Amino acid sequence: MSGSSTLIPCLRYRDAVAAIDWLGRAFGLQKNAVYMGQNNTVAHAQLTFGGGMIMLGSVDNGSEYSKNIVQPDEVNLRETQSPYLVVPDADVVYATAKAAGATIVADIADMDYGGRAFTCRDLEGHLWSIGTYNPWQSEALG
Repeated sequence: MSGSSTLIPCLRYRDAVAAIDWLGRAFGLQKNAVYMGQNNTVAHAQLTFGGGMIMLGSVDNGSEYSKNIVQPDEVNLRETQSPYLVVPDADVVYATAKAAGATIVADIADMDYGGRAFTCRDLEGHLWSIGTYNPWQSEALG
């Protein structure tokens, strides 16, 4: 499994087709695989970013997994998790995310622990953090 991620966040979207397009435009995620379901739903999709990946699908794709997930707007936009993207230039992604309509939750800033980052919500309210801090290259690992 060299060069691949073994921890992969999974998300659900009401309009997963639109989310796949938006995540590409806003953050630069690339389609790895998209398996369509009935009624223009996404049964399963894999989007890559560098050496990482997220998996996503439609809320109403009928899976047992989907029955156990709620959308941010159903819980007052509160999250129990959020993906973090390590990027070479957070300011560039900040600009593309804003242009794509992301709602900025924490403005771009230099972090006390290193790097530059911001936090935003995507088109369906999922929380994303994007920054230059790479924990795999942190001095704390030494």
